[in-house]
Amino acid sequence: MPRVPVICLMMQIRLLTAADTETYAELRLESLTLEQEAFSSSVEQHRNLTVDDLKSRLGPNSENFVFGAFDGTRLVGTAGFFREKGAKTQHKGHVWGVYVAHPARGQGVGRSLMQAVLQRAAQIEGIEQVQLSVTDTQTAAGGLYRSLRFEPYGLERKALKVGGRYLDEEFMALFFNSRPAP
Repeated sequence: MPRVPVICLMMQIRLLTAADTETYAELRLESLTLEQEAFSSSVEQHRNLTVDDLKSRLGPNSENFVFGAFDGTRLVGTAGFFREKGAKTQHKGHVWGVYVAHPARGQGVGRSLMQAVLQRAAQIEGIEQVQLSVTDTQTAAGGLYRSLRFEPYGLERKALKVGGRYLDEEFMALFFNSRPAP
């Protein structure tokens, strides 16, 4: 896996911590409000989270973390990761909550966030694959994931229902150090 650039154009990519909770909560609310078709979580669910709930997402710990992209002091993008806990599934991790604010799009921020997540995930002992999902309306995100070597492995039709409209969700995986079994 290639080294992750620390700076994305003029953006700094770093792990978020509990000290970033307020700015993270604001950007997450923005993402859920402006991109309702991109996430399975809703604005209502987000508003019901406590400060402690949000802080626990931002730990960070070695197996669950969120990277943020900063333009100066302003958080403009996020990408999270968590590892499965089960004895039979702990070889898998999941990317979640990938979002880049509109003014920062088209500058490589999403790619840099994903590269940071993947580099850190690849260093976790026992992680063999990273999974994510993307709705059919998020074509730019799907293209980014494919360019990072994610491979589709399934499609759930009508996975989400947003405002009376159904969205399909494609499931993708990136395998470390080996190819999937045929």
